[in-house]
Amino acid sequence: MISYPNIDPVAIAVGPIAVHWYGIMYLVGFAGAYLLGMYRAKRSNGLWTPDMVSDVIFYGALGVILGGRIGYILFYQFSAFVDNPMILIRIWEGGMSFHGGLLGVILAMLVFARRYKKHLVDVTDFMAPFVPIGLGAGRLGNFIGGELWGKPTDVSWAMVFPADPLQLARHPSQLYQFALEGVVLFGVLWLFSQKTKPRYCVSGLFLLCYGLFRILVEFVRQPDVQIGYLAFGWLTQGQLLSLPMVIVGLALVVMGFKLKAFPKA
Repeated sequence: MISYPNIDPVAIAVGPIAVHWYGIMYLVGFAGAYLLGMYRAKRSNGLWTPDMVSDVIFYGALGVILGGRIGYILFYQFSAFVDNPMILIRIWEGGMSFHGGLLGVILAMLVFARRYKKHLVDVTDFMAPFVPIGLGAGRLGNFIGGELWGKPTDVSWAMVFPADPLQLARHPSQLYQFALEGVVLFGVLWLFSQKTKPRYCVSGLFLLCYGLFRILVEFVRQPDVQIGYLAFGWLTQGQLLSLPMVIVGLALVVMGFKLKAFPKA
């Protein structure tokens, strides 16, 4: 067993104001996406400008935050929301959903695409390779916060998380997700998109890979206590929400290579 590095989840505290590492990780994700977006824009043969990159990151940030919060409440806290709708704005209590954030970002990208008269998927294909930076950073934030831990295990790298009431040795599933959703997914998408690919392919590969990685990690991640397993003694909410991503992602990749339509300004 490995000792959990008990890091204070509060990075900076000035009087009553506390800045958590989890919040900083969001900034890392947005900053990383901005820098890589600027890098890719310079090599886009005029398809993307610095102003477009700045705007699409702003739109994306709104989609992530609003969609992530609303999605978490609807997907994981709906009963509590019905009893007390005010929990929606209690963001200081935590609670963000990737799948809700994804829907929020798609809506935000649709607004951006209409403003700049671009095809929606040309926008998502451009942005998809940058998303794993935020995903990986967010999982590190979960790990530092000692939350969303894995199931009990006897593997040599198991950890006991301070907030775990049972104090059991568990899978550090946050680090598994950091590795798969952050490092591996970024590498796959960045290399795949180095040369211009047909429309739909990059977005499809993102959905396909993320969905598969999330489904796999959910087998060793502790399900949300308020939901538990949905069926078969192992199906989780995260797996159920990720399955459509796999199906749609595979369909987009196949369609993209069949249509062979390329992005336009």
